[in-house]
Amino acid sequence: MTIARPIELLSPAKDLECGMAAINAGADAVYIGGPAFGAREAASNSITDLEKLARYAHIFGAKVYVTLNTILFDNELEEARKMTYRLSDAGIDALIVQDMAFVLMDLPPIPLHASTQTNNYDLEKIKFLDKTGFNRIVLARELTITQITEVRRNITSQIECFVHGSLCVSLSGQCYLSYAIGGRSANRGACAQPCRKRYNLIDTTGKKIITGKHLLSLKDLNLSDYIKEIADAGADSLKIEGRLKDMTYVKNITAFYRSKLDAVIEGNSSYRKASAGRVILDFSPDPARSFSRGPTDYFLHGRKKDIVSHDTPKSMGEDIGKVTETGHDWFVVDTDKTLANNDGLVFINRQGESAGLKVNQVSGKRIYPGSMNGIFAGAMVYRNYDHIFHKQMIAESAIRKLNVKIALSIKDNCIIARAISETDVISEMAFNTSFSTANSCERSYEMIKKQMAKSGNTPFDVIEVDTGGCEKFFFTPSFLNNIRRELLESLRTKLEEPEHNAQVFSARRVQYPYKTAGFEANISNAVAKRFYEESGVEAGEAAVESSADTKGKRVMTTKYCIKYHLGQCTKTKGDKTENSSTLFLVDDKVRLRLEFDCRNCFMNVYMEQDK
Repeated sequence: MTIARPIELLSPAKDLECGMAAINAGADAVYIGGPAFGAREAASNSITDLEKLARYAHIFGAKVYVTLNTILFDNELEEARKMTYRLSDAGIDALIVQDMAFVLMDLPPIPLHASTQTNNYDLEKIKFLDKTGFNRIVLARELTITQITEVRRNITSQIECFVHGSLCVSLSGQCYLSYAIGGRSANRGACAQPCRKRYNLIDTTGKKIITGKHLLSLKDLNLSDYIKEIADAGADSLKIEGRLKDMTYVKNITAFYRSKLDAVIEGNSSYRKASAGRVILDFSPDPARSFSRGPTDYFLHGRKKDIVSHDTPKSMGEDIGKVTETGHDWFVVDTDKTLANNDGLVFINRQGESAGLKVNQVSGKRIYPGSMNGIFAGAMVYRNYDHIFHKQMIAESAIRKLNVKIALSIKDNCIIARAISETDVISEMAFNTSFSTANSCERSYEMIKKQMAKSGNTPFDVIEVDTGGCEKFFFTPSFLNNIRRELLESLRTKLEEPEHNAQVFSARRVQYPYKTAGFEANISNAVAKRFYEESGVEAGEAAVESSADTKGKRVMTTKYCIKYHLGQCTKTKGDKTENSSTLFLVDDKVRLRLEFDCRNCFMNVYMEQDK
């Protein structure tokens, strides 16, 4: 008999509010920053809030993972180690790490996940992390469905795949552009996102090929149409990006993917949900109505041109329609969408830049904005702020309930109350009382069932009440309500306790697949260096953040290729010669040299000049 494999929906959380919203919208797990050392320095959280989130998630059998995925300096190692114990005591279910120093640390019994920042693209590197003992490996976004399948065949660790959200143009963990330009390191959680800036593309003669475009800015990942395919390839967890996104985004996107994943699981004996509970929504989830630069499936099914957002790095949102007519203070859009006052609209103006409008009044298809802002007939209009939808999102529009059965019985002059959750967690309590015969067993029966079934604002839905003969006696409504409240509170306390980790991290010494580890290994402390030495690496070059030297170094490695986008790929043209020609990205501050590794389909970016 085949045992159904749980498929986890993993959502981001900037803070406690976002985490609670994700759980209520159907997340099986949440990943969130701790007090320090998370790769989003603007998204840190207290141990107290993390414990609250973990306790709430555990009610539904959901999990909380904390990101400690920056590289560490020597003077931070002890603080990081102590933090792992505090997080474990708070009930956190796993830690997501980048720095290999964690492998050699004295850690509490807790699983370790290898962050995507460990550059989990190459199969041999992934196999190494698997053999080292990592419980889960977060795969690079750039992998194709064929590569994901091959990874599954070769490792025993759990596999986590991104399915939605913003895309870093560089391979994760291999981008040093922000640090090279302004000293803000992505591997230290401080990326300034220079990849989203405007650049000119020029050749070696200085000729401008493209002027003033966001040439490294990608669209946003959306693999919602391929959930079953990714699960079939062997993914254990489907990850939504967005630890800097607000609660409305997290709620909407989580609810959308919950519905997509449930549709895959329903009627499929191979898969099951990774947590419990029923989600009740008061809105229709739609990813186009949250932050979006436009959807792309990236490299899942091979290389495509339409993965970039050259006109703007900002959210375009929902496609509304084309402007057909303009007046002095109004314009008409050919659309079947309903617009409302205070909606935010955006279009690409005649200068090729994004421009925004706020809707003041709507009359049929005629829109009266606060300012016309240069809008013209023929412009495509998008809605990047839906006012009515936003009000739905900030309201209590997602509720999660866990089914509970209550059974009463009488023993030794006490009422024995027993509650059992759909996850088979049981709470049993005895209540002393006096027994007086009921005038009507039927009315008493209805009274007991009514009072026991009231779950109110608790996370429970009492779906069955067994009176167990108690209907023979009369009890006041207040007494019955007290039984229910204390019983459900006792059940909640039991559910909030963290599960015993059957799989915890246990380090193993294995041979590194390569003889050397360059600066791309991001070795920034003595313990990480020792890890690589014990893994058979001859010499480990220090991380650029340790040496503060980016001169002559590659500052970005990306699968996105500008030449391919321009139709100049030698491979697609059947040319087997190596294309070694060079291009440059320049703005008023920097000059970046682009070199093309056509054999391996990578574009490498070097900091040639800081103006």
